[in-house]
Amino acid sequence: MGLKSTILDLTHDLLSLFYPITCCACDTALVRGEKILCTSCSMKMPKTNFHKVRKNLVEKCFWGRVPIEVATSYFFFVKNSDFQHMLHKLKYKGRSDIGIFLGKRFGTDLMSQPEFTHFDTIIPVPLHPDKLKIRGYNQSEMIANGLSQSMKVPVNTTSLIRKTFTETQTKKSRLERWENVKEVFEATSATNLNGKHVLIVDDVLTTGATIEGCANALLSRFPNVKISVATLAFAHN
Repeated sequence: MGLKSTILDLTHDLLSLFYPITCCACDTALVRGEKILCTSCSMKMPKTNFHKVRKNLVEKCFWGRVPIEVATSYFFFVKNSDFQHMLHKLKYKGRSDIGIFLGKRFGTDLMSQPEFTHFDTIIPVPLHPDKLKIRGYNQSEMIANGLSQSMKVPVNTTSLIRKTFTETQTKKSRLERWENVKEVFEATSATNLNGKHVLIVDDVLTTGATIEGCANALLSRFPNVKISVATLAFAHN
């Protein structure tokens, strides 16, 4: 067993010389024992720790707009940073593994707080089928899958659909973002969510328009559903 382990380690080291596996944030070569994210970037990640704080900035984002039980984001979105680079890879470069990896870490952190241990299901913000076909996967679903692994809560991809293929939100104003997603989402009767506690998951929270649209769609069909929010990043305006 010891010899086999040594051979595998040597093989890994040899392959790393010619085909280095790099950190998804800073692109430096990962060393043995590191996965997806290097130790340095893990330490430098600008975590919000909002899951430990009630009335945090994410929760306040929805005040007066839609009823939310608890809300949080894993880390702050910092423009032109290595972590924006990481999110770009997740969303546009086929790196679905980044979403699962970070989602799993995020879920472990959330489980340390009682408020985040009573969800019945996790619902990722859906993509329109045409966009899903282009991208190959839904990055929010990948994050949800990671959360599911560490939180032991099932992912639900059938109770909320996106009816309209919308333009990207990236360069839109707050009002334009809301108009872009207004009445875009629809809740289905695939599962009765009345009385259930749902965690809506997305990659980046900017104005909250997308999640507000999702929440309103769910509440319109299931008026007794409880809704909470978790996003990977928070872009504070």
